[in-house]
Amino acid sequence: MTVEYIRYRLTAHTPDDLMSAYAAAGALLSAAPECRSFALTQCEEEPTVFILRIVWTSTRDHLEGFRKGPHFPPFFAAIRAFIGEIEEMRHYRPTAVSWTADTDR
Repeated sequence: MTVEYIRYRLTAHTPDDLMSAYAAAGALLSAAPECRSFALTQCEEEPTVFILRIVWTSTRDHLEGFRKGPHFPPFFAAIRAFIGEIEEMRHYRPTAVSWTADTDR
């Protein structure tokens, strides 16, 4: 498993523009077997900053499978306008350092 983080700082678009684009693009991510989950989060202190977190089966599956597969062209078309507003786009490997609250508290 690998986690891709994409950080956007919107300068040419509104937050609603980005959220609308990912509402459409999300359907394509959901349909791709290489994608395990995704979440788009908005910064509370700077509402024009967003982080998209995508969990892929592997970096190779993302780059060789998804990007060369049938879901990528329409996905890219949906988000293409925002490419110039990306500050970071990298893959990260999870570590053993983590914690999740017990929901039965």
